[in-house]
Amino acid sequence: MAAGGRAAEPLAELSHYVVARPIYSEPGFQEENERRPPLPPTLRERAQAACRCSRKRAFQIAKSFLPILEWLPNYRVKEWLVSDIISGLSTGLVATLQGLAYALLVAVPVGYGLYSAFFPILTYFFLGTSRHISVGPFPVVSLMVGSVVLSMAPDENFLIEGSNATGTNGTGTLIDTESRDAQRVLIASTLTFLVGILQVIFGVLQIGFIVRYLADPLVGGFTTAAAFQVLVSQLKIVLNVSTKNYNGVLSIIYTLVETFERIGTTNIADLIAGLLTIFVCMVVKEINDRFKHKIPIPIPIEVIVTIVATGISYAADLEKNYNAGIVKSIPRGFLPPEPPNISLFSQMIAASFSIAIVAYAIAVSVGKVYATKYDYAIDGNQEFIAFGLSNIFSGAFSCFVATTALSRTAVQESTGGKTQVAGIISAGIVLISIVALGKLLEPLQKSVLAAVVIANLKGMFLQVFDVPRLWRQNKVDAMIWVFTCIASIILGLDLGLLAGLLFGLLTVVLRVQFPSWGGFGNIPGTDIYKKVKDYKNVIEPEGVKILKFSSPIFYANIDGLKSSLKSTVGFDAVKVYNKRLKALRKIQKLIKKGKLKATKNGIISEPGINNEAFETDEEPEDNQDLQVPTKEVEIQVDWNSELPVKVNIPKVPIHSLILDFGAVTFLDIVAVRSIKTIIKEFERIDVRVYFASYQDSLISQLERSAFFDDTVRKDIFFLTVHDAVLYIRNQMTYSDNQDPIFEKISLMQESKEPIEFTEASRPDDELDVQEEAMRRLAS
Repeated sequence: MAAGGRAAEPLAELSHYVVARPIYSEPGFQEENERRPPLPPTLRERAQAACRCSRKRAFQIAKSFLPILEWLPNYRVKEWLVSDIISGLSTGLVATLQGLAYALLVAVPVGYGLYSAFFPILTYFFLGTSRHISVGPFPVVSLMVGSVVLSMAPDENFLIEGSNATGTNGTGTLIDTESRDAQRVLIASTLTFLVGILQVIFGVLQIGFIVRYLADPLVGGFTTAAAFQVLVSQLKIVLNVSTKNYNGVLSIIYTLVETFERIGTTNIADLIAGLLTIFVCMVVKEINDRFKHKIPIPIPIEVIVTIVATGISYAADLEKNYNAGIVKSIPRGFLPPEPPNISLFSQMIAASFSIAIVAYAIAVSVGKVYATKYDYAIDGNQEFIAFGLSNIFSGAFSCFVATTALSRTAVQESTGGKTQVAGIISAGIVLISIVALGKLLEPLQKSVLAAVVIANLKGMFLQVFDVPRLWRQNKVDAMIWVFTCIASIILGLDLGLLAGLLFGLLTVVLRVQFPSWGGFGNIPGTDIYKKVKDYKNVIEPEGVKILKFSSPIFYANIDGLKSSLKSTVGFDAVKVYNKRLKALRKIQKLIKKGKLKATKNGIISEPGINNEAFETDEEPEDNQDLQVPTKEVEIQVDWNSELPVKVNIPKVPIHSLILDFGAVTFLDIVAVRSIKTIIKEFERIDVRVYFASYQDSLISQLERSAFFDDTVRKDIFFLTVHDAVLYIRNQMTYSDNQDPIFEKISLMQESKEPIEFTEASRPDDELDVQEEAMRRLAS
């Protein structure tokens, strides 16, 4: 026990500390501690640093633009190559099927999905900083591209008459599908080219930070809504029900209504194939997730299902016997590169901006997960450039916008992928499909591809269960999630994303405009100050109010600061001042009328004379009528004692006010002027204002704003709240604030007996005495 007691003694000593130091105001601290002057580089020094070139610097610049130079020389062939090959083969098979499936979302022939799964990987291999993401189509981005394609090339633009029609939209109207598909491919590739240009510009301008405004709740709500949009768009393909292509506000509602109106035309063969595909894919994916530690390579169920479905469709000739919708034609080989249609840029610039940001945000968020897991860094600005150049390059080959897919990236990482070598191998698998295997997939039902898309939406739909957790943790974030989701479903993905972003920014503005604040008090025996409402043992210093305002102060919330001041101190400084002026005017008028007498001993009323000064103050307050002479404004009275006039003057129980600016990061010019006005308003009712826990940058900002002058000096700024409290306590202890005349006035008012005034005999002298007494009321 003794040993244990001796061991506990040092711990007890470490649990307390005692600090002895001076009380620091801003001037006192600066006097004892010399500030290190900032030394910003000159323009010449900056130019020299920017233009300086050496072999090492040139290689660093080359590595920053071509990250492959960073990781490829360090590639561990013996350790990583086999894993990358296995991962590339698995990912390539999945990418082939997803490319075909996601082309349906873009409303282009499915063969172009293979191009979109191949070309972007080639450029990202050299330019990308993530070693694990699988570059290619993603359902959310594909659907956003598809909405632009359908809005600019609807079926109604390709209606024809006669027998030369090559297709129908299911409503009896003939459509030139060949011209329609060609125009849609051109629009999709042009949009991809424009998205790439925007992404490169963002990367060059170093504005990768823009993705930070897409908060996790916003992205969660948006992707969940996008998953719902994808589900509805693929539902009609699973059912093989033809509907109009709706786009814009309430398009999802119109699509659902028309789909169920035409549900009687459902193709049973397609429906059965789709439902079986969804069921099998989801079951096997669940097995992969639950037994991922036991299964070395995830089961490529999409590939297996596709092969089986293609064989069944070919053997049973489902198109001829059951009128099933099949892929029909997949172009073999590559199309020559084509330039974009620049004339379309003006019609798609707004949509391309949102697509560029969303595609980048998805890729970077996924990439950061694996970068953190494997301890390497991702350069956000370089990712903008990498995806931008990938989209520009692939846009010339009739591709649609590329980003990364969560499921495909998970396959690449879980099968052992170490670097983008796995990505380039997966591109090789897609290449084989393009040049050799495309013909074999022509009997595949479209409903199977749509079902593969739906099965991959499971993860995004499960985000709905994040809402209860968000509500418990932060209700504002939960509201952002729900609002963005509903807005994206109703308004469409582009307008929904914008609405969600604006709503998120609005919540930030409101939280800054209406921040938390409160009156603070001292924990006895410490220098710790906490909210009075939150702790029972907190004590407010006598005659001192402490207010902490937890926000930057600017034009939008300066009224909130003023309101919180009134609530904390319990009175309005301006109204108190105006009431006091009114009382002084009444005292002066009554003295001149002879109803009050002011002598060296105080102010009294004549015995037997009705004192009109004690009438109830029912007059409306009018600030314009309170213009009293300056010498009367300067008169100070003990306003907390009883006055010889009955004016409703609020009591001011404090002599000092401390503003804790520990959470104030900046002030605008409106705030600076308002704070200076607040100081003057409190000073003229004998309340001294102090500032504490401010940041050094605020002092510099106040100096630039000409805040300090002869009346507002730096000595009212203290390093901590406790410094200010101790300073005030010392000031009140060593200053003589009690004027003997106050005691005399109090005794006179309490006494009921007439009091003789020896110096009140001469009328001529009486006026002088009155003036002198009025001045002696000052304290």
